Amino acid sequence: MRRPGTIKILENDSPPMMFNAGDGFHYEKLPAGTRVIYPPGPVEPIAEPGVAIERALLEPMEMEPLHDLLFPGMKLTIGFDDISLPIPPMQPPDIRQMIIEKVVEKARARGVEDIHIIAALGLHRRMTEAELRHALGKGLMSAYYPDRLYNYDAEDPDGNVQIGETDQGEEVTVSRRVAESDLLVYVNINHVAMNGGHKSVHTGLSPYASIRHNHTPDTLSNTKSLMDPKNSAMHGSFNRMGAIFDEHVKVFHIETTLNNSAFPPVFDFMAKPEHEWGALTKANFLVNHKATQAMPLPAARKVFHSIRAPHRMTSIQAGSTDPVHEETLKHVYHQQLVPVEGQADVLLMGVPFVGPYNVNSIMNPMLVYNILLGYLFNLYKGKPLVRQGGVLIGTHPMPNDFNEVHHPSYIDLWNEVYPQTNDIREIAHKYEKRYAEDPWYRTLYRNSHAYHGVHPFTVLYWAAHALDHLGGVILVGGDPMTTARMGLKRADTIAEALEMSKDIVGPSPSTTYMHVPPLFMVEVS
Repeated sequence: MRRPGTIKILENDSPPMMFNAGDGFHYEKLPAGTRVIYPPGPVEPIAEPGVAIERALLEPMEMEPLHDLLFPGMKLTIGFDDISLPIPPMQPPDIRQMIIEKVVEKARARGVEDIHIIAALGLHRRMTEAELRHALGKGLMSAYYPDRLYNYDAEDPDGNVQIGETDQGEEVTVSRRVAESDLLVYVNINHVAMNGGHKSVHTGLSPYASIRHNHTPDTLSNTKSLMDPKNSAMHGSFNRMGAIFDEHVKVFHIETTLNNSAFPPVFDFMAKPEHEWGALTKANFLVNHKATQAMPLPAARKVFHSIRAPHRMTSIQAGSTDPVHEETLKHVYHQQLVPVEGQADVLLMGVPFVGPYNVNSIMNPMLVYNILLGYLFNLYKGKPLVRQGGVLIGTHPMPNDFNEVHHPSYIDLWNEVYPQTNDIREIAHKYEKRYAEDPWYRTLYRNSHAYHGVHPFTVLYWAAHALDHLGGVILVGGDPMTTARMGLKRADTIAEALEMSKDIVGPSPSTTYMHVPPLFMVEVS
């Protein structure tokens, strides 16, 4: 049985709280009366994942068994989630490898020879050969890479095709290989509730021509919870596109969920409530805390990005996209959902070292903004944990630091646009089209390991709902220049930030610390 989420009300003698703060930590005593919400413990994993995979392929939901869909001479395409999840990356063997090996084994047994395996990048950067090998293993790489195992290319002029348009004028364009396949098998990891379902294809195997319809400030403003698809305008767009797509392409969707065993023993303090720390755990934290403070930033970053999570599979379901995804969400919520009474005036959250867009890379200022105001703020089902007009306080140094290979258009946006405006709607109106169509960014996306030219725009738009909802955002430890340029306030300590928040929410605010990671969600009554 998993340990349910723990809710503690701090007292005067409660220990200091640990906060993730990028490639390091923040450690500070919080006021008595602060509510701290800890994640649930890991759900018990499936004892025999190989058996569970086989059963899912033999007993799919509202479709024939996989082997009945396979035949000689067919075109079979297997799409899979890219490096953006899970985070941190899994210890091998990755669940994608185990599933795809089983699908390929069945296909070969049925005489299928035309098999392509595609990393569903969308507008993300191309995975390196080493990253592909980590996700899929040596066997698949030696058999299929690079001719039949490759990264999706959203800018291949001949490699994408429009197959329809929704009743709201949204263009449905996908990989030509996918559109011309007899069967698409999509292998998904539902790391959080917003992933999976029709989103997998229409962000992973679709170009900007389609993505531009649902990654907009207005759509994200009307997405009242990214982690609650029924209240998400973005997911409404994906579902409309999916209905068109399903008329043209047969899809066998395989979705998995993982438990939240996110850290190996040396970093176990990240997942353990402070009041449960023994002498060894506390010493382990303090050693890591002091070491990351003392070492050069690139060295600290290397330590954190070497973490491989002992995630284990808790469910697998296969078949038709909609029923599969409905079952998947039940398992995600079982692992992650914590019931909470009442919203807070002030919400505290630590920003971790890694997000979907800086794996083996650098979390630049725009990505910190995206994680705090997009992903972390949206970790709820129903209504936000912080009230309308409340304050969000995050901990991160937000250094003026960028990966020149991965984020070239971010650098130009930062230097060209942000000195003039940080208003996301103005940025969208004046600059998005030019960055999206820039030939140099297209070249870097296709031939290097750069995110698409328009990608920094999409990550900024994730913040739209939070910006509408919140009365203020304060970054503890943030670089003065970067926080000001991003339109955020800053403080040196949480105590200082809490004092600042009183100017917005009043003199006696209720304060909640949502203790992530590991990732979890709240449902506020």
